[in-house]
Amino acid sequence: MTDHRPPPPEPEGCLILSRVSTYKGGTLLAEDVHDLATHLQRLAARDPYRPSECPHCHGRVLHVHDYPERTPHGEPGLPPVITIVRFICADASCGATWRILPAFLARHLWRVWPTVERTVSAPPPPPPPPPAPIPKPIPKPIPKRTAGRWRARLAASARQLVLLLAASGGVLLAEIAKETGLEGTRRELVDVHAQRTVAPPGRRLADLATLVHRLERGLRLM
Repeated sequence: MTDHRPPPPEPEGCLILSRVSTYKGGTLLAEDVHDLATHLQRLAARDPYRPSECPHCHGRVLHVHDYPERTPHGEPGLPPVITIVRFICADASCGATWRILPAFLARHLWRVWPTVERTVSAPPPPPPPPPAPIPKPIPKPIPKRTAGRWRARLAASARQLVLLLAASGGVLLAEIAKETGLEGTRRELVDVHAQRTVAPPGRRLADLATLVHRLERGLRLM
């Protein structure tokens, strides 16, 4: 960056702690599942969600372990409870469990990525389509404290994420890292990534968060 502004604040510790070498099992993101209908189709089929191998021990056999539930808040059109699937490695010496999360569900937030994006965007995206004739409960507004925390996280330093993209070996990601710069904020990284990858509205945060998780499991965008 060349505008001589003060450096952005450091991100919260929970956003920058990697778990690749310290945690057996965890979350795998289904990077091409961006809506509930596709998720339900995958869930019914089971095998399309089954990993080809255990990321921990590289064992080739994983069994369905259970069906945890996520309870995203405040997104019109989504049910109050979304079922996901978790697999367990069949190797007795490993036993790692892996939950499969569709890309529209944020790993560590109570809201889905489209809700978060609408909240932190300026100007906001177009309003959602008119509600169906059957009355539906009106989602509760995002608490000011929650919205403020999201905005503060996006205003924090993106240095760790910029270095991660720069070291990824990908030409496009290296260019995104260079354009953002070591003094860039996470919001600036989101903007550059969305512009360079032509991310559609509603997926600007989700796509980058998914990429970060793929490159270094445990690091978080926000």
